[in-house]
Amino acid sequence: MQATVATYSPETRSGTVLLDDGRQLSFDANAFDRSGLRMLRLGQRVVMRVVDDHVEAINHIALPLD
Repeated sequence: MQATVATYSPETRSGTVLLDDGRQLSFDANAFDRSGLRMLRLGQRVVMRVVDDHVEAINHIALPLD
C-alpha cells in the first residue's frame, strides 16, 4: 500500500500518513524503526504494510519493506 507522509515527529519516530483514498493512518516508532531510515519528510511518498488498519512497516517508496 502507498501513502503520503502527513506528519512526522523525529523525537517519537511516529506520525501519520494520508492514503490515496483520503483516509489517514498513524504509524508508531516500531513501524518506522523497521525501515532503517533516519527521517521522513512531509509529503514524501512511502510504501507500507498495513494489517487491520495498523501500519506494521513503512519505508521509502523505492525501497523494499523487508
